[in-house]
Amino acid sequence: MKTLLRIDSSARVEGSRSRQLGDALELRWRAGIPGGVVVRRDLAVDPVPHIDATTIAGFFTPVDQITDVMRAATALSDRLIGEVEAADALLITAPMYNFGLPSALKAWIDHVVRIRRTVAYDGVTFRGLVTGKVAYVALAYGAGSYEAGGALAPFDYARPYLTHVLGFIGFRDIEVVGVEGTNGEEGAAAAALDAALKTIERLPSLAA
Repeated sequence: MKTLLRIDSSARVEGSRSRQLGDALELRWRAGIPGGVVVRRDLAVDPVPHIDATTIAGFFTPVDQITDVMRAATALSDRLIGEVEAADALLITAPMYNFGLPSALKAWIDHVVRIRRTVAYDGVTFRGLVTGKVAYVALAYGAGSYEAGGALAPFDYARPYLTHVLGFIGFRDIEVVGVEGTNGEEGAAAAALDAALKTIERLPSLAA
């Protein structure tokens, strides 16, 4: 049975454009995977705590030397990584906040991007360990002109960062859909969302 892991990060549970794009991507995935299962983690409803010094120490301590305190501090990371490993596909929805990602999503990333679990390092090069999966990303921008060549494109630290992080841990097939101008005039914002939704409809089958 195929599984999609969906991670939502907008602080707005209602009226979120990134969540609306995520709904459309989820439906597109379900259409290609009859009987597929969606596992949800809503970082606004159930926030992931930021890592602390003990968590970091546990990440870098060899398994045979880890203490009970470190094991407890890394238990959530183990669980979150397990969700990613168990899924066939990953869907992340996020708005841009102040040119970057919501801190709730960054906290999740800090638990998931982990040496010896999702990334290997031989002292010279890094190698992602999360392989054979696809990722879908839905992004929402309050202003416009973040597209390639746009006036605000140099200030988009959300899309390049998120695609880099996913690639860093091993994802090679990453599909990104965005909508801009969500805080603009109502008619223009609705038209931009409609265009983004139509883009999703035209995507090839999202069968993982």
